[in-house]
Amino acid sequence: MRILCLFLMGLFLSETVHARTVGPGFGEAELFDSGWLFTLSDAENYKNVKFDDQQWRKLILPHDWSVEGQLSQQNASCTGYLPAGIAWYRRHFNYQKDKSLPKTFIYFEGIYNRSEVYLNGHLLGKRPNGYVSFLYDMTPFLKNGDNVLAVRVDHSRNADSRWYTGSGIYRDVYLVKASATHLAQWGTTYRLNRLSGNKAFVDVDVAIDADTPSPKDLSLKFEVSDAEGSIVAAQLLPVNNLPETPLSTQITVPNPRLWSVSSPYLYQLSVQLLKDGQVIDQTRTTMGLRTLDFNPDSGFALNGENMKVKGVCLHHDAGVLGAAVPPEVWRRRVRKLKDMGANAIRMSHNIQAPVLYDICDELGMLVMDEGSDEWEFPKRKWITGWNNGEPGYDGSFDFFEEWIDRDVRDMVLRDRNHPSVFMWSVGNEVDYPNDPYSHPVLDGTTINQPMFGGYKKDAPNAERIGLIAKRLAGVIRANDSSRPVTGALAGVVMSNQTIYPEVIDVVGYNYTENRYAEDHLAYPGRILYGSETSTDYKAWTAVRDNDYIFGQFVWTGTDYLGESGRWPSRGLNTGLLNFGSFKKPRGWFRASLWADHPVVYIGTYPVRQNRGGLVGQGRRGRGNVFSIDASDNWNYNEWATVRVVCYTNQPKARLMLNDVQIDDVKEYNDSIGMMFWDIPYLKGKLTAQALDNEGNVMATYTIKTDKQPVALQVEDLTAEGLIDTQQPSEATLLQILVKIVDEDGDVVKGAAEEIVCDIKGDADLLGLEASNNTDMSDYTDNRHNAYQGTILAYIRKHTTAPVNITFSSASLAPVSITR
Repeated sequence: MRILCLFLMGLFLSETVHARTVGPGFGEAELFDSGWLFTLSDAENYKNVKFDDQQWRKLILPHDWSVEGQLSQQNASCTGYLPAGIAWYRRHFNYQKDKSLPKTFIYFEGIYNRSEVYLNGHLLGKRPNGYVSFLYDMTPFLKNGDNVLAVRVDHSRNADSRWYTGSGIYRDVYLVKASATHLAQWGTTYRLNRLSGNKAFVDVDVAIDADTPSPKDLSLKFEVSDAEGSIVAAQLLPVNNLPETPLSTQITVPNPRLWSVSSPYLYQLSVQLLKDGQVIDQTRTTMGLRTLDFNPDSGFALNGENMKVKGVCLHHDAGVLGAAVPPEVWRRRVRKLKDMGANAIRMSHNIQAPVLYDICDELGMLVMDEGSDEWEFPKRKWITGWNNGEPGYDGSFDFFEEWIDRDVRDMVLRDRNHPSVFMWSVGNEVDYPNDPYSHPVLDGTTINQPMFGGYKKDAPNAERIGLIAKRLAGVIRANDSSRPVTGALAGVVMSNQTIYPEVIDVVGYNYTENRYAEDHLAYPGRILYGSETSTDYKAWTAVRDNDYIFGQFVWTGTDYLGESGRWPSRGLNTGLLNFGSFKKPRGWFRASLWADHPVVYIGTYPVRQNRGGLVGQGRRGRGNVFSIDASDNWNYNEWATVRVVCYTNQPKARLMLNDVQIDDVKEYNDSIGMMFWDIPYLKGKLTAQALDNEGNVMATYTIKTDKQPVALQVEDLTAEGLIDTQQPSEATLLQILVKIVDEDGDVVKGAAEEIVCDIKGDADLLGLEASNNTDMSDYTDNRHNAYQGTILAYIRKHTTAPVNITFSSASLAPVSITR
């Protein structure tokens, strides 16, 4: 499959919004997040204009009410033991009719879920899907003076997903004003027709909405600017009539620079709609040019260069912040993932916030965009622990038939202009054996996949999967034919008996590396990759050592809420990063496999003598001899035997205990992906030095025996979440790390003191995240226990005026920072 693409993201910059893509791709978009009122209750008259809402809570969107609730064993484990319910939002606003901009719309980036939106008591519409973005025309029901928007959010089906979803208007909202004739919602799109010599030929499609059938004297003006702001291409296109299909033209970009993961070069394209020579609408779009090649034998190539996709799966929450994740948190998180060598993100398993795609464009991360996790029948939702007890069967299946085509279409229309998006997924694990579909092949003796029993003749027939996949693939291709359609298959053996793999372009295998070679031979035209894999070393070598497997998406990039184990458990902690986006041991291990820069890390765990020799006793159990989860801890009983594992991408490593070399220099062991030493414990300092083939030290990592805590320290991480042109003083979100340190200034890994945060100034504490998965205490106040010696504070500033933040504990002197 050969694909040439130029993709751009719809952008309209309002004076009220700083440097990010906003709105539906037309009109004047104004951020509409402030001034909302909220109640976690339900009544029919809440939609009425004259309802007295003065006692409702005042808040600024985005807002997730579930994460504000109390963790309880009475709630479902699948969504992280957090509550849901039904709630209402109201927003009063003044409207004065503007003859030049007579149309007014409201644009929601996402409401979870089953939302109903009313204006002055009139129903504008309903949207059950909690992840899609949508727009309503408010013009017919607006009146001069005071107007009232009311939004009902019905998340009464709490356990309706296999992971944490959040509840409420958890993404941005925009008020959009437009002329009677304007650019259509998500109606501008771009395709790289070809590269020839020193030119890029770009096909441009623009759809226009008009109140009249054939408006006169219209034209479209296009300008392409490079990253420095210089105009490099321009064109004026007369519009003689408005056909039913979008208007098309071609723009030539000279000396094009390509977008890639290592050099994500972005242009800006301005599209202006003119009437009688005057601008009546416009959109600005960030533009990236690149080519995609998928081959069943050689894998994937970006801009003609073969590469391995080193991807991670990401859910949409950020621990204590729930689903209302600020852009600064996403940017810091994506940078952390990219630093460890990741070059792709799978949006698991739904459309995510537009800003995340913007950040992937900006930083150079490929994106697999995914529409759903459930189709026409419900999947199991675990209530009392992961894969434990009696499951529930709530979900999105009840509105599947009515809405799925539109939801998938809107995913493509909204996201197709991002250069980062390189595949569309019709769904995740919709073919999981007997959850819910079944097939006679499940009675076969060769099945080595987990399943819920053998063939169940009364279950839905697996043949349905292929038919639905064909339908959804058709919806995608009708709106964007420039990227391949994929699916994440969990029941490969069963799906091979259907047309499912045939109706998609690229076939993803979830946790089925053992079938790569067999299916490559059986289906030589099939393009294969690991759409979801474990973090195990063998899952990576199956990609690394086979040209025909173009990549993998590791489960997961970060820890996430939901899919929890038995209480106490906030979520599933399989991430390379923890809830606070700090690198975990398995993140260091992944960096040693993926990163281009020198990497070294050492972790430890006790070992014991067994009849078969020394066996690890790490948290993964006695059989996990070479752990990828070894913590950087150096606190044991004197002379106890400790296994030290070294994760590095260098060929050799030296181990030093209190500055004395221990044992021989070790060479990288490709069979286990690491090196190790079994040594007797002595307190002090343990250092690993990663060496090149000439013996030069390329990187070091040191761990120490804990001493007593003596102080609190703060580290401002705010800049890690900023775009490159921003200054820390401009940031609206502060990310402050609090560390409990010893006399040498080192973090005391065993420290767990309660930290209290007090703020003076115009700012709010959004949350304290210690990244402890088993801490089920109150997350709604300003105090929380540190974990492994640290805790992260998220603080939202409301003005540019400085704020003073003080952190204190019962046993250590307080520390303050002003920002």
